[in-house]
Amino acid sequence: MTVETEIFGILNLTPDSFSDGGNISSPQVALDNVATMFEQGASYIDVGAESTRPNATPISDDEEWRRLEPVLPALLELYPGKISVDSYHPNTFRRIFDIGKVIINDVTAFHNPEMIEIAADNNARCIISHIPKYFGVDIQEAHQSRGKLSITPAQVREELLSKASELANTGVDKRGIILDPGIGFGKSLKIYRDLLGIAKLLPERTVMIGYSKKKFIGEDRNEPGPNLVLGAIAIDAGTKYLRLHQDLIPSHKRLISSYSA
Repeated sequence: MTVETEIFGILNLTPDSFSDGGNISSPQVALDNVATMFEQGASYIDVGAESTRPNATPISDDEEWRRLEPVLPALLELYPGKISVDSYHPNTFRRIFDIGKVIINDVTAFHNPEMIEIAADNNARCIISHIPKYFGVDIQEAHQSRGKLSITPAQVREELLSKASELANTGVDKRGIILDPGIGFGKSLKIYRDLLGIAKLLPERTVMIGYSKKKFIGEDRNEPGPNLVLGAIAIDAGTKYLRLHQDLIPSHKRLISSYSA
């Protein structure tokens, strides 16, 4: 069965993300960027307010909410069901679900049991983004220890499936669970290209890949060409969702369209 690939556009409300931190100067700029991404072909928007790049300074859930609050209510009203939030803070999601429903994108793979409870209580769609369970929710330790653990694509597959089963057993709808191999989080550079094809190992599951502009691509990682090469690998493997920075959406939408031409 052929998978029709779709795009999650990235909206960073951070001052220090590696690609576009500090670009959002006001709530209106954020809303304009989101509207543009949908016009360019994104199906969903993933909103993040804390940088998870190597050496980033972790922030409190209060600070995260301070960054999200001016923008998120309007996004939920304008684009219901189309917004995900990239966070691992339970209190952030408690505040969010008080005002509306989002897709939970937990880059710490729901290792915090509170996150599983929140997902189940709110019947939320979930993105499980893999980080080796050895690191728990410590993103920076995972970055600093990159390559010290011998992690294989098969292990990533098994850990994702195990966590997906855990969520489903608490009441999260299996059909709303998306699996992301977590490229850039706690694994060696040499397996990241292999993980682009992880959808082949998960034929019955919905897979997201987030490779956009990441360091393993090389010095030209900000250029469309190298990202498109990786996108083609992911699409060929059966990946449902590509998570992309805004300037890469038009070229990737053309790539996706070429598969159905």
